[in-house]
Amino acid sequence: MGAGWAGLLVAVVGVAGTLGAALLTQNRADRTKRMELRAAAEQRREEREHAEELRRVELAEQRRRENLERRRACYIALNTAARQFLTSMTSHLHALRRGEDAEVSLADLEASRLAFRDSYAEAQMVVPEAVLRTCSTAKSRLNAAYGTLRQYGAAPAAHPGELAGLEDEFHRGVWPHLREMKRSMRADLGVDDD
Repeated sequence: MGAGWAGLLVAVVGVAGTLGAALLTQNRADRTKRMELRAAAEQRREEREHAEELRRVELAEQRRRENLERRRACYIALNTAARQFLTSMTSHLHALRRGEDAEVSLADLEASRLAFRDSYAEAQMVVPEAVLRTCSTAKSRLNAAYGTLRQYGAAPAAHPGELAGLEDEFHRGVWPHLREMKRSMRADLGVDDD
């Protein structure tokens, strides 16, 4: 019976070992599969986060470009309107000095003034504060020149000497501020003057 029991014991151990090895192998395979699934899920999560970050960066860049383009268009309109306003003042001054009918030049002047006012109003909503300060100074100078011109233009015959020096006064008093306004706009846009 000793040999029979020993054979039975060997058979039981062999069957248990075979079954245990299958269970152990299955257990390890399940654990490996779970680890692979977790790693794949983690990789997908990282890829989603990376894609979301790329999307945020692209949106921020798009907003920056749109804002820059909006400021650029505003700067062009404001610079053009300011220069046209001063040019219209000079044209009206010439008409007054020559004693011509100044109604046409006055109408052009008023149209230029209104165009500048509208461009400046837009700039107040779009332009950074540093640039807006130089625009405000230029606006003040243009409006002061306009007020002086309208005062002398109301009775040009009474102020012939003042009208003669007014153009020079406009150019000395206004052009430097228009140049400074243009310089600050260009600096904000990143345009290099070198």
